[in-house]
Amino acid sequence: MAHAEYKKWLEPDNLIKLRSWARDGLTNEQIAKKIGVKRQTFQRWLSTYSDMSDALKKGKEIVDAEIEDSFISVMKKHTLTTTQYKMVKKDDFNLNAERAKFANIYKLDHPKATKQEILIATAENVEVYEKIPISKTVTEVDPNASAIIFWLKNRRPDIYRDQTFQKLNEANARKTLAEAQLSEAQLKALEENDDPSNKTIIVDDIREISNDSNSETESRD
Repeated sequence: MAHAEYKKWLEPDNLIKLRSWARDGLTNEQIAKKIGVKRQTFQRWLSTYSDMSDALKKGKEIVDAEIEDSFISVMKKHTLTTTQYKMVKKDDFNLNAERAKFANIYKLDHPKATKQEILIATAENVEVYEKIPISKTVTEVDPNASAIIFWLKNRRPDIYRDQTFQKLNEANARKTLAEAQLSEAQLKALEENDDPSNKTIIVDDIREISNDSNSETESRD
């Protein structure tokens, strides 16, 4: 195994890959097999490198549930906590203990590594400074009106759907009904015009028919 094999899996792209595998349901043993190391080695990596263990933890969480919880939280009045930190140098005892622990684990994963390589790896991966919280600010945040509207429109569309669209739909329905009734009336009128028995006889036409009848009678006489 290459001495820097673990470093490859601390790169951002590979951390995303680890998170994706965990989200797909792969176990730690299956992930270790995919990256080509023993399960015990992979477990030591997770104990040593927080970025790697955090990636797996994040992947195994139900992302959709997290997003939904966040969305619901902004619809309610809530508090937002902002923490300020400062970088403080670790005391010698704790720093040396962390370095010794890392060096021992590194030697197990890299049995052929030289003393110089172990020292360099330790210096690169054990931070001399740590973040110490110095103050916290808690702010009350009002509910997000846009999020509430979005939620209600989708969860209760029968009550909270957009009135503009509702009125437009109603107007379109009335227009369609009126057009249907008009078409039916026009069709009925056309049918009546085609029926000879429904034709209207004008008074002048009656007089003309009467004169024609009298002329025929006189001719017979």
